[in-house]
Amino acid sequence: MTNSPLIGQTDLNVDDDIIDDSEKDDSAPQVRYDITSYGVDFDVEGIVRRLDDGDIVIPEWQRSFIWTLRTASSFIESLLLGLPVPGVFLGKDPASRKLYVIDGQQRLKTLQYFYNSKFPKTDGSHQNFVLQNVSDRFEGLCFSSLDDADRRDLNNSLIHATVVRQDTPPGDDTSMYQIFSRLNTGGRVVNPHEIRCAIYQGDLIDNIKKLNELTEWRRILGKPSQRLKDQEMILRFMALWHAGDEYKKSMAEFLNVFTQRNRTPDKAWLNDIAGLFKQTVTAFAEAKGREAFRLHKARAVNAAVLDSMMVGLAKRIVYRDNQPTSSEIGNTHDSLTENQEYLDSVTQGTSDESSVRIRLQVATAAFADAE
Repeated sequence: MTNSPLIGQTDLNVDDDIIDDSEKDDSAPQVRYDITSYGVDFDVEGIVRRLDDGDIVIPEWQRSFIWTLRTASSFIESLLLGLPVPGVFLGKDPASRKLYVIDGQQRLKTLQYFYNSKFPKTDGSHQNFVLQNVSDRFEGLCFSSLDDADRRDLNNSLIHATVVRQDTPPGDDTSMYQIFSRLNTGGRVVNPHEIRCAIYQGDLIDNIKKLNELTEWRRILGKPSQRLKDQEMILRFMALWHAGDEYKKSMAEFLNVFTQRNRTPDKAWLNDIAGLFKQTVTAFAEAKGREAFRLHKARAVNAAVLDSMMVGLAKRIVYRDNQPTSSEIGNTHDSLTENQEYLDSVTQGTSDESSVRIRLQVATAAFADAE
């Protein structure tokens, strides 16, 4: 048998304990978007109210606040002095009409903290937000201690927002993913599933978060991923199970379209696919435990092995209405990791249409014959 690239090599991208070669795929989406953008001037009082009410949403992955009290104080002082400040960039959810922050979260959180008289400390607690290292006129003041005229000026100060929405293609808002990933300036590279959780909020994402806590799932993957890669793998199973025959490169765009189309699915459909995930992952946990989806006892799970084996066993369970024994599942798992055609499909160009098709077909056939 010829040697196949070993999982764990440094040229693959690693997220916690999951290695996903498809993350190297930076191909652009095969679509031309028409985007409308328009400007809105929000008064500061109104923008804080919208933040408090949840009408303007700061995605979970943007919640790290890094400004110091001195920097935040300088920003508030600029508004009090009538000086111009940078605008913010917002996306609009076509279903809920909520606005989500693409760029500008440090400025918006500073306003919210000042109005609520709380400034976060590094240990997770809060201190009173009093202005520091500003002009004598404002030094040591909090929102409630501003004089009436200054408070009115701050309330009426304007923050310019650029709001974007997708006009075409109609029926989805997948361009928001591209806007987030290309324009966000939050200080770190944003993980694809972090973006999905921000712009495709709904029952599907909520259900995946719950499934991610499943004991059997954690038995295989270990500790939860800080960058949501484990949640993305649940989504990947669902998408390839439901629409694997329609897969088109790239994996990220395929998952975006699936998530957008199924963000608020029929409850029966969602219960069925969640139940199938639980049954399938439980079978692998019992058969292989921590060794499941790892090639040659590698430390990390191989994402392509996971998606194909999960779909393969799920099809056996559904279409033949019977589940192999733990011994049969374990033997099939191990035999696949020695199949050169399968190995090539899970270690080389794993987001290519041919690789996805081959590994799903080989894994499905293997589990169909497991006995």
